[in-house]
Amino acid sequence: MKKAIDYILSVVYLAYFAIVLIFFHGLQWICYNAFGQKAHQWSVNGLNFFIVKGWLLTGSTTKAIKTHPLPTDRPILFIANHSSMFDIPGIIWYWRKHTPLFVSKKELAKGIPSISYNLRKSKAALIDRKDGKKAVVEIAKLGKYVHENNFSAAIFPEGTRSKTGKLKDFQIGGVAVLLKRCPNALVVPLAIKGTGVFNPTGVFPLTSFTPMVYTSLKPIEPNGLMPEAILADAKAQIEACLANQ
Repeated sequence: MKKAIDYILSVVYLAYFAIVLIFFHGLQWICYNAFGQKAHQWSVNGLNFFIVKGWLLTGSTTKAIKTHPLPTDRPILFIANHSSMFDIPGIIWYWRKHTPLFVSKKELAKGIPSISYNLRKSKAALIDRKDGKKAVVEIAKLGKYVHENNFSAAIFPEGTRSKTGKLKDFQIGGVAVLLKRCPNALVVPLAIKGTGVFNPTGVFPLTSFTPMVYTSLKPIEPNGLMPEAILADAKAQIEACLANQ
């Protein structure tokens, strides 16, 4: 019976999701071309609000827990675990005042209404996993842009989604480049729980009535710390949070 409900509610949500993506694709185009970058970001925030709130159509819930106040007068580097494509909308919506920009694989920059357009226009780092040198250049550009505008960058140092919910090894490369280009960034670990259950990789339907929680943890001042130490601290905080929720 539960599986049947999952199928029905998933079809409802995905129909809604498609309508939201198509509508906001046009709105983003208008905002960007007629009013510029700030208006485009406003439309992106609206897009992610409707994506996140739409999860209620499946009976699922979502919330953000912010354990420490975060500054708005300096850049932030969010380091998060990764288990679903739905990790991203929650980060964008709940931490929208920090304007999080992402390190993403370049394949996502084509063919997906709203999402691909946003990645191309938002200054995200679009990387080719087969070309390490070019990936470093793209991530460095993002770090410079974040530094100059007091925005934030978000990165999933596991690289690819965890299919088990257990954290994979954190890769240092992208984080080290971002910190080099944006040395005044405050590092903030993000623990995301439930999105992998809601949206298992390559599996249909979505899992209805799933609670999803996004938690920003204790900030890490990078001054004097090696990237390895920063990543180790971030990973330990995320693991502890996920284990205790």
